[in-house]
Amino acid sequence: MTYSGSANLAILACPGGEHFADAVIKHLKHIYVEKLNRKIDKLIKRYNLQKERLIRDINFYNDLISSGLHENNEIEKIRVPRFKVNARFTYFTNGEFKTEILECIRGKNVFIFQDVENHYPLWVNEGKNQHVFSVNDHLMSMMVTIDAVRYAGAAHITLVVPVYPYSRQHKKKGREGLTASMLGHFYETLGVDQIITLDIHSREIENAFHTARIENLHASYQIMRELSKIENLADPNAEFVIVAPDSGAVDRNKFYSSGLKKPLAMIYKERDYSVVTQNAKQSNIVNINLLGDVTGKTAFLADDMLGTGGTLLKAMEFLKNKGAKKVIAAVSLPFFTGDATQLFDEAYQKGFFYRIIGTNAVYHEELLKKEWYISTDVSGLFAQTISRLHHNQSLSGLLDNRDIIERMLHTADPNTQHKIDNK
Repeated sequence: MTYSGSANLAILACPGGEHFADAVIKHLKHIYVEKLNRKIDKLIKRYNLQKERLIRDINFYNDLISSGLHENNEIEKIRVPRFKVNARFTYFTNGEFKTEILECIRGKNVFIFQDVENHYPLWVNEGKNQHVFSVNDHLMSMMVTIDAVRYAGAAHITLVVPVYPYSRQHKKKGREGLTASMLGHFYETLGVDQIITLDIHSREIENAFHTARIENLHASYQIMRELSKIENLADPNAEFVIVAPDSGAVDRNKFYSSGLKKPLAMIYKERDYSVVTQNAKQSNIVNINLLGDVTGKTAFLADDMLGTGGTLLKAMEFLKNKGAKKVIAAVSLPFFTGDATQLFDEAYQKGFFYRIIGTNAVYHEELLKKEWYISTDVSGLFAQTISRLHHNQSLSGLLDNRDIIERMLHTADPNTQHKIDNK
């Protein structure tokens, strides 16, 4: 790892993505310090050096090769890059956006953060105005920011969008456009080199790109980590079943089933596609059937995103009526649009489910106050990904996390843990 190269890593957060970007930056700083400390310890042993002198020499080297002296005048301590780029975001009264970069980013590897599902009031115009932005507002703000970064001379541009905008418009069924693909072409035209996203709705979207790369991360380990706190996943005799909420979620839930070594069931829904879903109560589901057995068992469902929540609410109520002892669901991207939060409150009071596990990739305030909601942190996963991409390292261990999940379950085994404690 070239530590001086970390100064060329820049994080630019659009207003919607600032919360998540700040969380990722904390992890990036920790990663930087930990790796540098490990490197320093090895060098001290190999060359019999004093730590203070070595840190001073590293700072001297960084000052020597940089175009200008480091903004941090501290020479005796490890210098942690600031990473975050100062920018001004202007929102005009007619709805137009403007992004101004307030410092030099020429030649840097810039990662632009945006959370298009952040529907909380955001400060713009240097804190003078507060607005609630739609998905399209966030999308346009990001486009304008990409353009500003491109004209500012960035060497590489990466979009960090945990929620890929319009990902559900990926399949042509009639006289309609492929909006997910169209946006991919926009990004490439603006000079985007790669995109980092989370549990993208369809892998088909990756085929829409000609030059840009898309890194699709998975929150399965983080979700299982939270699940293991409320359920004994290592118990082979536990009455536990994985349930795919629909046919489109079979592969995702098959992963959990094979990883946890638990049976897999599936809910099959008959839909009336002449009806457009309006909210959680008015969905187009006309009949539900179950393939498998959940009687007296804890049922776990996993899906990529939750909008109005109508599908999941019907599935959880259905499983309870089928005799499930407890129902737990996990969603990588918890939108909770419209009155979804209120409807889940009502379902929880009726005992239809026990807990919902979601990630912090989508910003929420109200959900965190709910007894039934568990938030799992994926900012560390994104920080590791950004660090490895910046230093041209492999992402295999992050994209395929089966090994780390198996180790987590192994240490979660009470018998294994007893042996570890007695060593």
